[in-house]
Amino acid sequence: MAKNEILSEIKKAEESAKTMVDEAIEAKNRRISEARAEAREILKQSEIDAHKAAQDSFKEGEKKILEEKDKIINDGEKNALAMSQKAQANIDKSVNYLVQEFERAVLNE
Repeated sequence: MAKNEILSEIKKAEESAKTMVDEAIEAKNRRISEARAEAREILKQSEIDAHKAAQDSFKEGEKKILEEKDKIINDGEKNALAMSQKAQANIDKSVNYLVQEFERAVLNE
């Protein structure tokens, strides 16, 4: 082979190597860009999932609070009714006692 041919082959090999390096750099940059986009999407989905979980937890807590509130109100109403009935019974007893005492006082005079 002639010196010019050898130099030409070396130049072609260098250009081929440079092209391969450039393509590898482009592929690397493309993969990095795709990985960053995927990471952003994962973060976005994670934020959406976290927000939904927080809302679900809040709703569940709110539901339990409302159930407890209803139970307290129902228990209070039952207690108030029982106290009212007991008070009414005491009023009836008191009236009967006062009537008896009045009758006794009137009859003893």
